[in-house]
Amino acid sequence: MTQRVTGKVVTPTGVIRQGCVELDGERITAVAEYPAKRDGHWIVPGFVDMHTHGGGGHTFTTGDADAARAAAAFHRRHGTTTLLASLVSSPFELMRTATAAFAPLVREGVLAGVHFEGPYLSAARCGAQNPEFLRDPSTDELGRLVAEGGGAVRMVTLAPERPGALDAIKLLTSHGVVAAVGHTDATWEQTRAAVSAGASVGTHLFNGMRPLHHREPGPVVALLEAPNVVCELVADGVHLHDGMLTFAAAVAGPERIALVTDAMAAAGMPDGEYELGGQPVAVADGVARLARDGAIAGSTLTMDAALRHAVTAGIPITDAVRMVATTPARAIGLGDRVGALQTGRRADLVVLDDELNVVRVMRAGTWLD
Repeated sequence: MTQRVTGKVVTPTGVIRQGCVELDGERITAVAEYPAKRDGHWIVPGFVDMHTHGGGGHTFTTGDADAARAAAAFHRRHGTTTLLASLVSSPFELMRTATAAFAPLVREGVLAGVHFEGPYLSAARCGAQNPEFLRDPSTDELGRLVAEGGGAVRMVTLAPERPGALDAIKLLTSHGVVAAVGHTDATWEQTRAAVSAGASVGTHLFNGMRPLHHREPGPVVALLEAPNVVCELVADGVHLHDGMLTFAAAVAGPERIALVTDAMAAAGMPDGEYELGGQPVAVADGVARLARDGAIAGSTLTMDAALRHAVTAGIPITDAVRMVATTPARAIGLGDRVGALQTGRRADLVVLDDELNVVRVMRAGTWLD
């Protein structure tokens, strides 16, 4: 059955002020001008969050399928129609059980895949990762996870300076899994070696990384300057100063910047006590920090709030929409299916009011309650 959604349509090439998205079943069949008396609401593609640990009081980090389903539902209400379930550094057995638990959700379409943020990370830049579980990359472990996941494992974040990292990157990319650089104390040279080996994502750029220095540019510069690397940014005003957000977006361009939430279970919940990867987290004024040392512990962000924050910081809405949908979809290998209002893509879209608040969400041609 044909449906039409009209308003200010944001496409990959610009805004159709009086536009229409036409769809039949689960697919977009046309995007075109549709003269009307007024512009109407903003119509944007469904958001794609490639880095989130949970939300709505539910977490992905324990490998519980019911919690994962509930966390995904929470983020869908905020416009995220495609997401990866991100885990944190864990024992190998938890990584295996989580992969087995989430694989059916990936096949069902609840999740777009699993993202292992760790445990192959730098102890010096571990942030809110549990140092007890950090270790060198293991191609044996990764090979088993990829094989047992049957396509569920979509991205792995690691520190390229750890022994075995380059071999791990080559293994991952040979199986179509995205290798990301993050929580790293790597030099510029080590980061470039990782990119040459196949790494194509920078995990929450600036955060959990050796900082910039004019005589040692480190991973930030190496990732920003690599034309095939998509850099994640957490646009919540806590992880990054707005000046750094707009600087990185200007340097890399919207086609290489993906806004992510890095959200944990406390997203959408009151301030209070939570946990992340088995570590106590205190949330105050919406900011999540480890109880033991005050390190930022993910966020309470949602993708609609990230979009609003980016636009308020000065990023044009067309660029910001690419950064919350088109670019992350391409970064995780789904750019031909979701992330843009184009003919043939899945009919995922978000209706926003003039303040960019969510009015309605459609996924695969169906309006969500």
